[in-house]
Amino acid sequence: MDLRFTQDEIAFRDDVRTFMKQKLPAAIRAKMIEGRRLSRDDLVEWQRVLNAKGWGVPHWPQEWGGTGWGPVKTYIFRDEMQQAPAPEPLPFGVNMLGPVLIAFGDDAQKKKFLPRIANLDDWWCQGFSEPGAGSDLASLKTSAKRADGHYVVNGQKTWTTLAQYADWIFCLVRTDPAAKKKQEGISFLLIDMKSPGITVRPIQTIDGGREVNEVFFDDVKVPAENLVGQENKGWDYAKFLLGNERTGIARVGASKARIRRLKELAALEQSGGKPLIADERFRAKVAAVEVELKALEMTELRVVAERTRSNKPDPASSILKIKGSEIQQNITELLLEVVGPYALPQQTAHDENERWNEPPVGPDWGGPLAAQYFNTRKTTIYGGSNEIQKNIIAKAILGL
Repeated sequence: MDLRFTQDEIAFRDDVRTFMKQKLPAAIRAKMIEGRRLSRDDLVEWQRVLNAKGWGVPHWPQEWGGTGWGPVKTYIFRDEMQQAPAPEPLPFGVNMLGPVLIAFGDDAQKKKFLPRIANLDDWWCQGFSEPGAGSDLASLKTSAKRADGHYVVNGQKTWTTLAQYADWIFCLVRTDPAAKKKQEGISFLLIDMKSPGITVRPIQTIDGGREVNEVFFDDVKVPAENLVGQENKGWDYAKFLLGNERTGIARVGASKARIRRLKELAALEQSGGKPLIADERFRAKVAAVEVELKALEMTELRVVAERTRSNKPDPASSILKIKGSEIQQNITELLLEVVGPYALPQQTAHDENERWNEPPVGPDWGGPLAAQYFNTRKTTIYGGSNEIQKNIIAKAILGL
């Protein structure tokens, strides 16, 4: 298998890199480098810059605003965006719901929602997990009963990322409680977050942020036209969606950018009278992560090469998810080792301006690193926990 890039692909990478340098707002780039939280406005601004260029939804069909790039150029674009580092498009609309609507939605749904997703005119969130249905998602209990041209939804979703900003939520709901298998009887609904009966409550996470939420549905009326595909076939659409989500979780480019940042900061910090980066034991830890990242990159390139020959979901995406998420966690551990106790006294104030409620006692760059470390603990859980991914690998690749 030839994993070398062609001259055309190399030129394309240069074009993408130039665009990122010229068009990514400096304030957004600084937040990305420093690991500070982006505001809603930051994400909307950058998505509209990308969409104006025609790059807002590059992997979609051209009919719906896509670029027509193949898997290789799509990979290069994502890699350069992560290394810039620039925010990636809001995944709930661009990577999750959009492909589902393109594959299974009706024409009215596509015309109504897809252009607005591409320009981030609508902010979407994902209503899958419930208090008793996380990794075992098929155990969900949120119900939707059809009557008089609409569904009445009752139940609760949890860990709903950025629901506080959302205009819409796509939900898995149980429409046939008598189905013989728990994976059956589930439907995929699009719900306006302004509908009466919806309550959003924040969950404060271990990093001090309020990124995730509980969402409650009390007799919420949803027009029947907001059903995606066929009733009771939602589990099929959810599997399709999660396959797309897991592929992007490797985030090789983002890990490359964080390693560069790690080396920069380690050159500033002193240990035993010399820069930490000169410490042999620390350098060995960094080198070990870099070796694993290179191996992951090669695996991702093999998956991309295979995708040029077949559009079928590749179970190897589960490998990318497992190793990619573990590497991200390892890098944040090393960043925390660099900053040491300087990260501890600083707590964020939960607003979009990222004010501190404690004065820094060390370097300014130290504050966000502890929060980044804690937030990254979730990467081995979302998109299907790594334990679930190992089960998929055992069945789909090893045939066990």
